[in-house]
Amino acid sequence: MEQRTFPRMDRQTGVVGLGAWQLGADWGTVTEDDALAVLSAAVEAGITFLDTADVYGDGRSERLIGRFLAAHPDAGLTVATKMGRRVPQTPEAYTLDNFRQWTDRSRANLGVDTLDLVQLHCPPTVVFADDAVFDALDTLVAEKRIAAYGVSVETCDEALTAIARPGVASVQIILNALRHKPLDRVLPAASAAGVGIIARVPLASGLLSGRYDEQTTFAADDHRSYNRHGAAFDIGETFSGVDYDLGLAAVRRLAPLVGDDRTMAQFALRWVLDQPGVTVVIPGARDAAQARGNAAVAGQPALTTQELAEVTAVYDELIRAQVHGRW
Repeated sequence: MEQRTFPRMDRQTGVVGLGAWQLGADWGTVTEDDALAVLSAAVEAGITFLDTADVYGDGRSERLIGRFLAAHPDAGLTVATKMGRRVPQTPEAYTLDNFRQWTDRSRANLGVDTLDLVQLHCPPTVVFADDAVFDALDTLVAEKRIAAYGVSVETCDEALTAIARPGVASVQIILNALRHKPLDRVLPAASAAGVGIIARVPLASGLLSGRYDEQTTFAADDHRSYNRHGAAFDIGETFSGVDYDLGLAAVRRLAPLVGDDRTMAQFALRWVLDQPGVTVVIPGARDAAQARGNAAVAGQPALTTQELAEVTAVYDELIRAQVHGRW
């Protein structure tokens, strides 16, 4: 698998990673055996970057990854976790004492002494401008609780504020064929600063898999049911904030570009990888076959100039007016 570098971490990772939200909660039931099978298939296929969070299943995702790490100590994995969403979202919660407690819990869940990468998990916007928060993160590095830190953001403005901080190693942001705004300023700024970009929600919560239609239903415990209007968290995390029916129309416009040698999901993931400045893309997987299919994208050819232009045209004609100004 192609390797790309997080310059401020001095660490390389495969360009396709694994998002482990599904292994914790909010996507319907995933058994422990299925979760471990996903991890095994991903690593066997060359994936070396895993992204989780302390809030995914209230630690379940971290604990499952910890079990996998214990069984595969030489797998050479980079595990990124996130913190801050298990408490009320107030700026006052972002203190050194809380950071120590949160990272100690994640270290125990993952069974490691030092966390590879810890990201603030879409905190309140004012947190990004708080020097004390980033001083506290530097302290965690000095104490060897964490090796590096980054941020997961909702908006491009938050990303740009974080990129300007010299200690930030990574920015995780929504980027997919239905969410283009990070291409304008965030990716160029990150590249210039040496900040890694972790592209999340690359399939727009499955919309870009091409497997859904107007009759598709989702389980009650799946965020694609309960968060369609932003009732639980930022609506941008569910279908990338795109109206479901409009998203289906966009996918149908893109479908003729896919061809016979790849799936719609692989086409969408390849689009993300072809954007200059992306370090790793982190699609989720509910089963081993999905994990293997995602990993295979790393070996597929880049999209052609015409294909890239068609994706841009679909975005401009159908999606831009609804989402571009929001995040």
